[in-house]
Parts: sequence; structure tokens; C-alpha cells
Amino acid sequence: MKIIRWGFIGCGEVTELKSGPAFNDVEGSKVVAVMSRSEKRAKTYAEKHGVPKWYVDAQQIIDDPDVNAIYVATPPSSHATYAIMAMKAGKPVYVEKPLAANYEDCARINRVSEQTGIPCFVAYYRRYLPYFQKVKQFITNGVIGKVINVQVRYACPPRDHDFLSSDNLPWRLRPEISGGGYFYDLAPHQLDLLQDFFGVIIDANGICANRGGLYSPEDTLSACFKFESGLPGSGSWCFVGHEAAREDRIEVIGDKGIVKFSVFNYEPIQLINSDGATNITVPNPSYVQLPIIESVIRHLQGLDICTCTSVSATPVNWVLDKILGKF
Repeated sequence: MKIIRWGFIGCGEVTELKSGPAFNDVEGSKVVAVMSRSEKRAKTYAEKHGVPKWYVDAQQIIDDPDVNAIYVATPPSSHATYAIMAMKAGKPVYVEKPLAANYEDCARINRVSEQTGIPCFVAYYRRYLPYFQKVKQFITNGVIGKVINVQVRYACPPRDHDFLSSDNLPWRLRPEISGGGYFYDLAPHQLDLLQDFFGVIIDANGICANRGGLYSPEDTLSACFKFESGLPGSGSWCFVGHEAAREDRIEVIGDKGIVKFSVFNYEPIQLINSDGATNITVPNPSYVQLPIIESVIRHLQGLDICTCTSVSATPVNWVLDKILGKF
């Protein structure tokens, strides 16, 4: 069996809570090096997780002969740079979502992947979670009939760090790093799931506003979109609402019923049709990226096909940029 020896570029919160340990939990895979621009962070992560090597320079970890695959776990603005560096070095890449901070960078990644023949995968791990596999089953097995409309609703109050001065705001609220505000960080998961369920979105428009005045990026958005099948959908996002308005919901409306589910809270899935109403609880693995990481590794070992590639992830950025009016 081919052993996949990973080098992590970035070792922040996501690698601690969602992904990092999963790379060592899959047969034929191990983490052999980590990199951070912060020497303290790289060294601390390596010591804590028993990783033999650590670096502060991305080129060094990519050039390490013991590393044969790269995980890019940095903010989106550097995804394209690191992914392209790795692919040009002949090393497959697994990139955090969204694929990049804009659609143009996604296209650059895809061109290099095609030119080099080196695959690039993207961490839209919700596609692979049992919770969303169950939702997809309800959509495809006919229990709600023909799907006629899709609605996304997300609202939450401001976070404590939203009130910091502009110089101290988290990177997610700095568009030059993240691509936008919270919308560019959270909506990709929702939009990727919908495109996995219903096909590519071919038209999208949005109205964006900053209603809270806490930071410069948009904090309130309404959008409408259309899938390649002609299915219409809509979405609303508010990141500065009152606690009473908190909501995390997608509703898929069919001509024989409806399925309702959350994207971030994993609340029980609600199925309502002529047979009545049912609530379904579906547990997820401790490390939510484990199923997709296993698929990526098996793909690299020649044992499976992982479909969550940079090409399949790019339409998400196209929709995000259309809603935000970037083009």
C-alpha cells in the first residue's frame, strides 16, 4: 500500500478540532511535517501531536523528500499560492474551503492541476458526513416528490471580536485575506452542499449591505439563484441580528413534502410529507473531516475516486463572487 506522508501548511484551530488527527487515523497515512510562519506555533503543534518535523518556510516543507502530499490549512488568500507551489513540485494537495479568495484564483489552481496532472482536493467535508448523506437520500429517493424550491436562512448575533478595532479584527473580517466577511467563510458550506444535491448554480444575484456598522465587509445579504436544472433557490444571511433571530436552516420543498436541516448545528433532520412528520438524528464522527480525508487518501492510493476536487469546488466561488457583485 502506498503511504501518504502529509505536510501541513498552517497548523491553527481547524487542524486541532476538525482535521489534523484524522490524517493519522486512516490506514496508510501519517503526518510527517508541519509549517507555520510562527516558529512557536509550528514547534508547539509538532511536539503536541508527535510530528517529527516542523518548518517556518512553505518552500522547505514542499521540498521535503519525506513529504509526498500537502494539506493547505491557511486563510483563503494564500490557498492558490501554496496549492500551485505544491502541484508544480509534483505533490497532491488538499486545501481548506473555500478553494480561494476569489473565482479567478480558483481558475488558476485548476489550470495548474490540469497542466501538471496533479490532483487538488478541497475540504468540503460536509458532502461526506452521514448527516448530509441522509438529507441527500431523502431528496433523491422521492419521499418529498419533485423538488420545486430551495431556501437557505442563516442569522446570528455579532461575536465578541466583531467589536474590536479594525486593526485587530480576525482575518475572516478582512476581505483581502478571506475574500469577504462571514458570508465568504460560512456560505461556501451551504452552497457546496446544494450544488452537490442539485447540480451547478448557473445564475446568481445578491443584495448586500452593512447594517451593523461594526466592520467594513457586508454583514447582511439576500440572494436568489438558479440551478442548471432550472430549480430556483434563495438565501438570506445576517451576522448582526438579535439572539432571538438566530437560525441555521435549509428547507428543500417538494410537491409531496419538505425536508428541513441545519448546516452547522446538526439539529435533527425534519421530514414532513403525507405520512406525517419525522425527526431524524444522525451522529457524525468526532473529527468531522475524517470521511473526506479517508476518501482523498484512498484516491491517492488508487483505491477510490474522491470527487471533491478543485474543479467541483470552483462553482462555489463563482456564486459567492456573483452574489457579492465582484463581477
